[in-house]
Amino acid sequence: MRVLTRFAQRTLAQLEAYVARQWQRRGIFAIACVPLACVFSAVAALRRIAFSLGWRERVRVGVPVVIVGNLTVGGTGKTPTVIALVDALRSAGFTPGVVSRGYGAKLRRPRAVTSASRPDEAGDEPLLIARRTGAPVWVCPDRVAAAHALVAAHRDVDVIVSDDGLQHYRLARDIEIVVFDQRLAGNGLPLPAGPLREPLSRRRDATLVNDPFNRTPPPWPDTFALAIAPGDAWHLADPALRRPLSQFAGERVLAAAGIGSPERFFATLRAAGLAPETLALPDHYAFRDDPFAHTRADIILITEKDAVKLRSRHDARIWVVPVEATLPGRLIALVVEKLRGRSPA
Repeated sequence: MRVLTRFAQRTLAQLEAYVARQWQRRGIFAIACVPLACVFSAVAALRRIAFSLGWRERVRVGVPVVIVGNLTVGGTGKTPTVIALVDALRSAGFTPGVVSRGYGAKLRRPRAVTSASRPDEAGDEPLLIARRTGAPVWVCPDRVAAAHALVAAHRDVDVIVSDDGLQHYRLARDIEIVVFDQRLAGNGLPLPAGPLREPLSRRRDATLVNDPFNRTPPPWPDTFALAIAPGDAWHLADPALRRPLSQFAGERVLAAAGIGSPERFFATLRAAGLAPETLALPDHYAFRDDPFAHTRADIILITEKDAVKLRSRHDARIWVVPVEATLPGRLIALVVEKLRGRSPA
């Protein structure tokens, strides 16, 4: 059974990688999916119109809301951005809280996330945000309910940051920040022919481009470069142990990632001078089985998002690579001034 499970997991990861490659070009796959893409676009447009015309209600939750989300499918660096934004807002004098869907958790009502929460009851990304920021974090598929619960439980919170939720139109928002990675909008087509959930022309307050190759950002209005850099790796079994990534050069290294864009993690390690064997796992991989049982690697490097699900795993080879996002000062000023009700200078 475990062999079948590992086979299914590898097959899913390979399928995800295949579709991601096809979404970067307008080939046979994209052309074949155009009819379905037209249906998807029509349904999405009708939903947007329903909210914009007031046919469906947008709900205010009593404090300003900042959305950090995607126009595309897949990971782009939202979670490090949310962590950095929470820190920046706190430095500016705000008391931020965070809401998230809690992907992978079985939730029927809003739930608070603490550093002691389990991934299966909170979701991996909200748990990481809670541990890194110490801010109040609440999760629920209904983000309006999560936001109401957060505000009721934490009267001092004066701004909510939503981790994803750009298309959760029912939650009224004051600022929308869209994050892209180096793939940008791919082939520019909507799902399933391409990666777009909404048109690239969709209005937003700011665009962040997380491109480790440092190419010139596209000339979209209010576009900023997002810098995400790795820190020293820490040992999973003993987090006090730290090593610069350069110290792993010359060892047999396996890099494993169960995130939306595993290749971005692998590229980060290569840029640090490593030449790892790579293991791309499905996004939000639960680690119910041990994918490292048969590897002969001396060192296994994983992401922080995966680490929150491996705290009970006893494998002395596992090291965690944290990343830090640096937000441009102009973006922080834009967000702060909008929250304070002024137009940015």
